[in-house]
Amino acid sequence: MTNLLEIRDLHINIGDREIVKGLDLVVNRGEVHAIMGPNGSGKSTLASTLMGHPFYEVTRGEILFEGQDIAEEGPDDRAKLGMFLAFQYPHSVPGVTVANFLRTAVNSVRGENGNKVSPREFRAELRERMALLQMDDSVAGRYINEGFSGGEKKRAEILQMAMLKPKLAIMDETDSGLDIDALRIVANGVNSLLGPELGVLLITHYQRLLNYIEPNFVHVMAGGRIVANGGPELAHELERDGYAGIVSEAEAAAAVSA
Repeated sequence: MTNLLEIRDLHINIGDREIVKGLDLVVNRGEVHAIMGPNGSGKSTLASTLMGHPFYEVTRGEILFEGQDIAEEGPDDRAKLGMFLAFQYPHSVPGVTVANFLRTAVNSVRGENGNKVSPREFRAELRERMALLQMDDSVAGRYINEGFSGGEKKRAEILQMAMLKPKLAIMDETDSGLDIDALRIVANGVNSLLGPELGVLLITHYQRLLNYIEPNFVHVMAGGRIVANGGPELAHELERDGYAGIVSEAEAAAAVSA
């Protein structure tokens, strides 16, 4: 079976500065992968690049989605292929309501093969998803993220994910700025979407999110590379000992192999 996402020897620049320096990763359907690492390690750069942000330049390597090289695909096309990015800092969109935005997005992404959702079906599904995320019905009529709290913004992101039904969800520090209650609600929303067809790439600094969304694989990123791989136990080790030990061991091993 073709891998859902395969990254081969990926190098990413911002201007003349190389941020990601040769990264390999495979994410398959039904798997949750967590990428952890200190600030400046390249995690958010990787997330934005996967969705085709034009600010980041791929100088070498490949990004394959369901076996297709998506290097030339823009963000809209990647979304239509089944990729989704939940932002660390979601933007406000004054003048556009949550409901109107979602209906347009759903029909653009899910309606590619003529399967557009009727207004009645859309409203019923939207209410169901909002109830799951403990969002008041009135949110549907508010402008996107305008005046939203941090928790409301993150719930709105997960609502988008629930409605768009992607094949791959890239979640860039979804736990950022959330209190314990909001974190639990958002995590429960994500867990309700997990299944054999969805692959998840979860980017986070902290182990606390992984108490609620359990990964199959944990990767440690530092200096633009993945320097360690493991299971959920690796996240607990990082929480206990910090990044310094693992990063220094990886750097020492790289120096010896060189």
